[in-house]
Amino acid sequence: MTTADILLFAWRAVWGFRLRTLLMVLATSIGVAAVVVLTSLGEGARRYVRNQFETLGTNLIVIIPGRAETVGGGGGLMSGRTPRDLTLLDALALRRIRGVKHVVPLNLVSGEVSWNGRRRDVPVIGSTGDLLAFWKLNLAQGRFLPDQDPRRAVPVCVIGATVRQELFGARSPLGEWLRVGDRRFRVVGVLAPRGEMLGIDMDEITIIPVASAQVLFNLTSLLRVGVETNTREDVSRVRDEVRRVLRERHDGEEDVTIITEDAVASAFDRILLALTLALAGIASISLGVAGILIMNVMLVAVSQRTSEIGLLKAIGASPSQIRMLFVAEAAVLSAVGGVAGSILGQLGSLAIRSIYPVFPAFAPLWAVLAALATALVTGVLFCLLPARRAARLDPALALARR
Repeated sequence: MTTADILLFAWRAVWGFRLRTLLMVLATSIGVAAVVVLTSLGEGARRYVRNQFETLGTNLIVIIPGRAETVGGGGGLMSGRTPRDLTLLDALALRRIRGVKHVVPLNLVSGEVSWNGRRRDVPVIGSTGDLLAFWKLNLAQGRFLPDQDPRRAVPVCVIGATVRQELFGARSPLGEWLRVGDRRFRVVGVLAPRGEMLGIDMDEITIIPVASAQVLFNLTSLLRVGVETNTREDVSRVRDEVRRVLRERHDGEEDVTIITEDAVASAFDRILLALTLALAGIASISLGVAGILIMNVMLVAVSQRTSEIGLLKAIGASPSQIRMLFVAEAAVLSAVGGVAGSILGQLGSLAIRSIYPVFPAFAPLWAVLAALATALVTGVLFCLLPARRAARLDPALALARR
């Protein structure tokens, strides 16, 4: 019996028992599809986070007040209050470092904005005119915050696209007085629609000068200071200079946390890659379940095809050839199920991308190939017991169906 004979026999067995074939192919395809869809979710999250950071650039440094950032709680995150203040004067001192392109002080609070009886709670950002280039924002109307001494509390603001639509409707907001908290600010610009960036909906923000934000919300410390260098090669040197300057200004204490965009992006990349691998491992359990189903169905097939096996052995088929017949049948079923599952998984990933266009849910090639290989290996391994039982049948008893 040649290899071609074995494969032909396996295919005829698969085609002859269609319900059994359908069950095994369905079980395998569901397992492979689960791996493909879950890994596409993990890979999509990794790519999404990476893209978010890349939109900001790769030559950024962020200074956070305090040696360790505390998330959650009362007002720490929103107000920027920490044991040691990171002041506006600290930020201005960083402008003198060689290789620095922009220094952007930043406060972020939640405040109420209102105009003509319409009110809305929005994130209020206090910053300078450099924020436009630092965050790579675009204007739809008007101009951005004026380039002036950041210590001056000028009553002007720039609003997001959603704020403009919900408060002003079809009317132009430029030149109108918008109330932020208990103070009025003249609208000088409107941002172009941008969507979310690093967890903030840029269409819902209101931007005011950083000094105005500190006066309005009684803040003494900045939430963050962003530094953009001229080139990526300057990042390491500028980071060391930032640390030195702030240490000198803070009486020799190193009481700030300095991070680079590249380091944060790499950390997220490693975390989300581990998450993708974990999701692939969890989804692979379903392939084990499919293997058990294949084993049980093949055991039943041995009892159904006892006389057939006896006839093959009677005309000279060896035990190894009988084993190969069942292994080939399981391999064909697993391969068909794997391919079908891969197609199903890609359709599932396509559906996710259609529902969430900004989420790049593409299954990595290694996950698809690993799922196909696992399906094939699982099907063959779980078939070994039924194949061994078939090979050990006595030809005479098998022909007598005993």
